[in-house]
Amino acid sequence: MTAWPAVLAGCAVCYLAKLAGWLVPHAVLERPRVVRVAALVTVALLSALFAVQTVVDAGALVLDARVPAVAVAAVLLWRRAPFVVVVVAAALVAAGLRLAGLD
Repeated sequence: MTAWPAVLAGCAVCYLAKLAGWLVPHAVLERPRVVRVAALVTVALLSALFAVQTVVDAGALVLDARVPAVAVAAVLLWRRAPFVVVVVAAALVAAGLRLAGLD
């Protein structure tokens, strides 16, 4: 029951952030610096999420089957493979490495 205040506060913060985005004048959002910063923030957040989910476990650096799987996915995405193929190939690589005991 103690988690509900945190959940409700998170919902309120997300709602207010979205509302603030609607209230910002369109001219401000079209400035070149704002567009450039928004693009860089997106890349930085996705990179951080990738790093935390792929190579960090319990606060320690871990190089296991996830790293080669992500590398295979990156190559397939670079070669413009369909997304389903990318996901299945990465899963097969990770599963194969774990089955072989290289985890």
